[in-house]
Amino acid sequence: MSPSRDAGIGRRAVLAGTAAGAVSALTGLTPTSAQARSRTRSAFGTIRNDTFWHDTDGNPIYSQGGGVFRFGDRYYWYGVRYAGGELYYANPTRRYDTYATFVAITAYSSSDLVNWTFEGNIATTATPLHIPPSKDVAGDSLSRVKTLSDTSWLGRLGVMYNPNTRKYVLVTQMKSAFDENPTGRALLFLQSDTPTGDFTYADIQTHIENVGHQGTGDQTVFTDDDGSSYLVFSNPSGRQNSYISKISDADALSIEPAKKVGYIPAGREGNAMFKLNGIYYIATSDLHGWNSSHTYIIQSRTQDILGEYSSEYILPGTEKDYSHVTQTGFFLTVKGTKQDTVIYAGDRWANFAWNGLGYNQWVPLSMRAGRLAFHSLSEWQLNARTGQWREGRGNNYILNPDFAADRVPVTALTGWTTTIDTGFSTNPFLSNTSPGANGSRFAAALGNPGAFSGSVSQDIDVPPGTYRLTATARATQKLQYARIMVRGGRGESYVLDLTQTTYGWQEHALGNLCLTSGRVSISIEARSQAHDQKVSVDSLSLVRAGTGTSQPTSTAE
Repeated sequence: MSPSRDAGIGRRAVLAGTAAGAVSALTGLTPTSAQARSRTRSAFGTIRNDTFWHDTDGNPIYSQGGGVFRFGDRYYWYGVRYAGGELYYANPTRRYDTYATFVAITAYSSSDLVNWTFEGNIATTATPLHIPPSKDVAGDSLSRVKTLSDTSWLGRLGVMYNPNTRKYVLVTQMKSAFDENPTGRALLFLQSDTPTGDFTYADIQTHIENVGHQGTGDQTVFTDDDGSSYLVFSNPSGRQNSYISKISDADALSIEPAKKVGYIPAGREGNAMFKLNGIYYIATSDLHGWNSSHTYIIQSRTQDILGEYSSEYILPGTEKDYSHVTQTGFFLTVKGTKQDTVIYAGDRWANFAWNGLGYNQWVPLSMRAGRLAFHSLSEWQLNARTGQWREGRGNNYILNPDFAADRVPVTALTGWTTTIDTGFSTNPFLSNTSPGANGSRFAAALGNPGAFSGSVSQDIDVPPGTYRLTATARATQKLQYARIMVRGGRGESYVLDLTQTTYGWQEHALGNLCLTSGRVSISIEARSQAHDQKVSVDSLSLVRAGTGTSQPTSTAE
């Protein structure tokens, strides 16, 4: 995220009263602030993935397992700050999977979805809870929870505004630190008079009718166009079932009976919903713990959110790098003056899984030939007023360029095709060795105890233009050759030589690659007749050179 300081963004919005009153509270800005915000929202802002995002004061954004919700004319982003997130930011060269310790629920606000102002911690470990003994399921494990410091897990939250009570209500998963069994699970409700005030205890709910288990699997809150909010979730044990439950209109402090809309025997997590052209979509990910995954979709067969849903399919564009090395987090929809754009907000639980820099990776979706498409972009631009988006000039077009998508050591890299040259052993010569360059988790290694010859390649689409190729590599002494080849669709061919022996990681670059057809093949190639030879490659990048402005991209038919 760009850490610029736009006029008016630092103003703390206070929304109270009815929904109409909430809007008027923000539209009552001084003319100077209103004009500044108008200028901000009329421009394209840049979203940069694969890095740690910072707020408008330059501090790290800590927000995982939450969502973005619009109240009045501002967006509010709620999530959790975990101890592991702080540790990973300070030293992103190892796993922190035992540090999922709750620190605070954070709130940020923005008018353009690019520049985010930290509004404060709306709940912390000191936030008191007043759970009565009547809520206990087994023993007194829930009523013993006196503050949020007494929880062993808190996360997967969402916020909604209830016009009847004039409260902002937050619902989140909670688990008591006094009960290691499922009987310690609950849905915790907190509420506040304003979207960024202190959220205080309102209630808990241990069971949702028709689910059959206490608590939920991964969950998010979806608010429909009519203002009604729903909980989208899976069952906590096995997670084979996908559910939708309406959140009470009366006070938003209870979850109504669930409707099962999907069944996947293998189980799914990361449940999140969005709506496009009147159709509802539920996205999920594999049961990979903190790691990245394909994104799976089921969609409503009608315009009824609680109606029938389709069978599951993989979201096109998420195959080659496991959804830009993320797990499904949440979605947000920009309703612009020219088009609506759905943004996939992926959670990169990197502070727990050590699979790439940054926690939040946002990319646009589009509709192509009647099918959804996921655009795995490391850099893109969004106009929050018009809803238009375009690829960024600094986008890296190579997918899975850091070889971090696979959560375990493999001999076939996600997004890459392995080819063994004729006449050489069919023994695997490819692996994702660990650690990679600069303390990253993995690098691609081509090598074998015996003779080998082959390549790993990837076909990608790029806009015609001039490009620069970079990579970090290290090579042993007796390789016949080690190289990266870039081949264009009109016969262009470029070679980045990696054969030189190195005693550590070395950066390589090749500029002025003129690619005119839009279709490009990238291949890492190596050969050796000697024993125990290897070349390792990491941090690949193919980025457009020069300056200029891309054209906005339409996201829907």
